[in-house]
Parts: sequence; structure tokens; C-alpha cells
Amino acid sequence: MTGWRIKAVPGRGLRRTGEDGFALPLQISSGRQPRAIADLELTPAEAEQLHAALCYALGGQPPPAGAPECRQAVHYPGGRQRY
Repeated sequence: MTGWRIKAVPGRGLRRTGEDGFALPLQISSGRQPRAIADLELTPAEAEQLHAALCYALGGQPPPAGAPECRQAVHYPGGRQRY
């Protein structure tokens, strides 16, 4: 038997909540069976911390086609390029 898995819900992205926060829908599965969808609720500070951690983790990797503008390469004077 395969264990529990949590992943993003396709087609349902991050959204703002009425309490000045954010919610990211996550699908919880057991084996290959989806069991539930639950929101990961984040304060603005938590969202910033997650954003910074993801930027750090993705650093140096070229963005895939269709990536958001913030993932596009920044060209620095002297010819250096950074993602």
C-alpha cells in the first residue's frame, strides 16, 4: 500500500482570503485515491516566507515555458544572468 500524499489541486491556485491572508487548495490522497481537499491557510508573513524559500530552492534553474514574470531571468551589467 502506498502512503498518504498531499499535492496541489490542478486548476485551483492560490487565492486571497477575506482575512488578509491566502489559501492554497491541497488534495490529500491515500494510495491512489483522493480523500479530501483542504486549504493551506497562510498569513502574509507566512506567504512571504514560503515565497522566499521557493525562490531559493528554484535558484539557478531556468524557468519553464509560461512561468510567471518573477521567474524570468534578470540580466545584470557585465553579462551575468540570474533566475
